[in-house]
Amino acid sequence: MAGAGGPVFDSERRREMAAAFQQGGEHYDKVRPGYPQESLDWLVDGAGPVNDALDVGAGTGKYTQLLAARGWRVTAVDPSADMLGQLQRNLPGVTTLPGTAENAGLAGNSVDLAVAAQAWHWCDPVAASTEMARVLRPGGVLGLVWNQLDVSVPWVHRLARIMHAGDVHKPDFRPHVGPEFRGLASLESRWQQPVTPEELLDLVKSRSYYLKANDATRTKVQGNLRWYLFEHLGHLPGEELALPYFCQTWRARACASSTGTPPRSYDFGIPKF
Repeated sequence: MAGAGGPVFDSERRREMAAAFQQGGEHYDKVRPGYPQESLDWLVDGAGPVNDALDVGAGTGKYTQLLAARGWRVTAVDPSADMLGQLQRNLPGVTTLPGTAENAGLAGNSVDLAVAAQAWHWCDPVAASTEMARVLRPGGVLGLVWNQLDVSVPWVHRLARIMHAGDVHKPDFRPHVGPEFRGLASLESRWQQPVTPEELLDLVKSRSYYLKANDATRTKVQGNLRWYLFEHLGHLPGEELALPYFCQTWRARACASSTGTPPRSYDFGIPKF
C-alpha cells in the first residue's frame, strides 16, 4: 500500500496488482494480522440493529471473524476461490460467494452492514459505492478499514521501507465514496501484534510488491530484512516482538433509496476526520 488508504493505481495496474492475491490463501491467513475489536465496535455504535453483514474483499476472513463472532448472518465475498476456501475452513458458518465490491452478487437491500477491510484500494470506488449502496438497506453502514504498520514508530518506519510495504500514513487521506453515502467519519486505533523475526520474514511474502517481484528482488528484500532484524536491531531467532499497527476505520451511512424508504435513525456523534 501507499498511504493510509493503499496505493493509487489506474484500473489496469490495480487489476494486475490485485491478481497477486488470487493464490496463497493459507500463507496469507498465517502471516497477516487481524483487526482490533474497537474497529467493529465503533462501526456499529449508535447504529440500528444488524442482522445481516457483508465482508467484501474478505480474503481469508481476518475481519470476517469479528463479524461472525456477533452472531449475525454473514456473507463473505472475494474474487479468489483460494482465499474463500481458507475462509470456509476457518469460519464454516459464514456464507461465501465469488465476487467483488463492484459486483457482489447479493440481492438488493439485503444487508445492514457492509465492510471492506484492506480492500477498497483495489476497487473502482465509484462502481463499488454504487454496488454497496444497492445491497445495503437504507441507512445501512459502509465500513472501510485499513491496517498499516505504525510508521510513527521509527524502527517500524524503516521496516516498512525495507519491506516495500509503503505504509506511510497521510494525515489528509480520505477514502473516495460515492454520493450514495453520507456522514463519512473515521476512527484511529493503535494496537500491537506479537511476532517473531521469522514471522516478519514470512509477512513480507504476503505483500503485493513481493508477490509481483522477480526472484532477484525477492532475495534482496529478504537479505535486507534479515540484516535489519538480526544484525542492526540485534534480535534473536524466535524472540517475541511487539509490532505496532495503526488501524483506520471509516464509516458512512447509505442514503435513502429512490423508493423513498426512510433511513434508520443513527447517532454517530461528532465525526473525526
